[in-house]
Amino acid sequence: MTSTLRTAPAGRHVMLRPLRSPQRWALAGAAAVAAGAHIPVIAPHLEEAPYMGALFILLTAACVALAAAALVRDSAAVYALAGLTCGLAIIGYAATRLVPFPMLADDVGNWLEPLGVVSILSEAVAFTAALTALVRRSRDARGGRGEPSPRQRA
Repeated sequence: MTSTLRTAPAGRHVMLRPLRSPQRWALAGAAAVAAGAHIPVIAPHLEEAPYMGALFILLTAACVALAAAALVRDSAAVYALAGLTCGLAIIGYAATRLVPFPMLADDVGNWLEPLGVVSILSEAVAFTAALTALVRRSRDARGGRGEPSPRQRA
């Protein structure tokens, strides 16, 4: 059975190779800020809506791990996971502001809650950094580095 995943020459999976992208700094910083913005709301949400408190714990841990991973080994997998995590967090925030969730109905319409704004902005920066790094990786893999192709050099 053959694998459909491309592997690097040394046997490493392409998604795990470090990209050394400048976006890693923005991603790491934004993910750390997003994690920090959720810490103060964990305890109140564990009392008010335990499922949301648990999700905040999970999101905080994921953001800390992604921030560290971006600095240690900024692979395409890290950028993809960061984009997915922060994208889902943004969608979740919007959903709780539009639709009454169980035990959180008072959040509907409360778009400007200060820690919510900090977390959404930082998650948007992390999402944008992740998307930018992945797009550049894809462009570079296709030879779009601005270098002339062999045909253009001839």
